[in-house]
Amino acid sequence: MTSSLLLAVIASGFIYAITPGPGVLAVFGIGASRGRQAGASFLCGHMLGDVLWCSTALVAIVGAREIGSQAFNILGVLSGLYLLWLGMRAIGRRGARDDAPRGPARNPLWHGIFFGLTNPKAYPVAVATFTALLSSRAESLNWSMLPGLIALSFLGGLAAYAILIGIVGARQVRSGYQRHERAISRVCGVMFIGFAINALLHAVPGLIGNKA
Repeated sequence: MTSSLLLAVIASGFIYAITPGPGVLAVFGIGASRGRQAGASFLCGHMLGDVLWCSTALVAIVGAREIGSQAFNILGVLSGLYLLWLGMRAIGRRGARDDAPRGPARNPLWHGIFFGLTNPKAYPVAVATFTALLSSRAESLNWSMLPGLIALSFLGGLAAYAILIGIVGARQVRSGYQRHERAISRVCGVMFIGFAINALLHAVPGLIGNKA
């Protein structure tokens, strides 16, 4: 495994875990109302869902690559279009999120497990993010690398969660996040659009070349 692929997988896990979404908003709310320990418990439970969805996303990506470049390019186009849609939606979003859990959870750990495993957006976002960042290194992917890829993505997510645990618990953090949520959402939208362009630039030429 090359160093560039190693860093790309770690970055994918990190970005997937730290990108603002319902889970991040939930941990800020729990941390502000019940403290850092409760927020950390929620994230420990939520990590189970992250590992599941990142693993299944990597299985899909490696599987598509093993089937052939055509399948991987199709996956790249679909991922790019999905990320483009997410980015445009984030930039144009006006109101507060309506899909984040409200109020403190009685058992943050179990709440995190349930929330992480049942989030319907987790799998498509994981596939799209990992595909976009790994598309330029698709030739290196194979089944023998899958355990290492999963472990590296876990390390990236762990680093993201360490940052979140370090800042949750302060009401100023939650209020600041809520105050600037639109700006943060737009920045993330621009980031998603950049990932989408990267995925499309690598996938579309391959599809056109194969058809020609």
